[in-house]
Amino acid sequence: MKLPSIYVEARIDCSMEQLWAHTQQPELHQQWDLRFTEIAYLPRASEAVPQQFLYATRIGFGLGVAGGGESLGTREKNGERTSVLRFWSDEWASLIREGAGFWKYVPTADGLRFFTKYDYQTRFGAVGRGFDRLAFRPLIGWATAWSFDCLRLWLEQGQAPRLSRALAATVVLVRATLGFVWLYQGIVPKLLYPDTGELSILQGAGFSAGAARGLAAGVGVGEILFGLLFWLLPARWLRPVYWLNMVGLLGLGAGALFSQPAVFVAPFNPLTLNLALMALSAVALLIPPDLVPSAARCLRQPPAARPTADKIPHAAPVAVA
Repeated sequence: MKLPSIYVEARIDCSMEQLWAHTQQPELHQQWDLRFTEIAYLPRASEAVPQQFLYATRIGFGLGVAGGGESLGTREKNGERTSVLRFWSDEWASLIREGAGFWKYVPTADGLRFFTKYDYQTRFGAVGRGFDRLAFRPLIGWATAWSFDCLRLWLEQGQAPRLSRALAATVVLVRATLGFVWLYQGIVPKLLYPDTGELSILQGAGFSAGAARGLAAGVGVGEILFGLLFWLLPARWLRPVYWLNMVGLLGLGAGALFSQPAVFVAPFNPLTLNLALMALSAVALLIPPDLVPSAARCLRQPPAARPTADKIPHAAPVAVA
């Protein structure tokens, strides 16, 4: 079964010339697009010859893939612009063999409607198609949408892409750390090894040995579920969770202080741990959510009715959107 083409649409409040420059000039394009590390135009003999380009993408651990492409032409009609592209890669490590697509720029009353639609063919037979369906296509679609919102912030807010990346990385690091700590605290000291200190703290608060063990297990499950919130909830729903994290840590610290104050002089005690986790929540709360790029702000499905010009040119392999 043929997979649907990748479609991403953003509304950007800027001039046509600004958006055109930031998407058509390689030195600007490579700054905001997660899919590419480098883009370079090749010399061409005349304006009548398609503009060819080279691209490279680092995938980590010193590895990367490279390929080429060409602009098949640009059309302008009724104030709208369309840029049609092909792209390909001959490298064995590249899942994408070839593809095609377009960018379209449509003026509206509140800025520009900027959208892309593209598709590609894969290598490695059924294995490549399966990996594309399960992982690669969702990932590259998300990367396209995230990049479009990064571009929007650059053009609307003047926020450089490198700052957008830093803010996004900070939020991811905070979420990953808080989630891990709560999961660890719920699984290891509460469920797996409660005798290492959790039971004595609860017994110091007046619970019997049996009640303390049951309560420790219940608290552990609660901490696991709370930790999963940081990993699973959409970013827009997390601000109350950060506040709850800070209030909950204050309560847990106060409980430990009254039940077993001696733990506050031990290495990595509740005071230092709780303060560190509260500081991470404060960092997340200090970052304005509207300044962090989000793929969720882009539309991922085209309108039901689409003009014929919005169809991908079937004659061409590859388009970078």
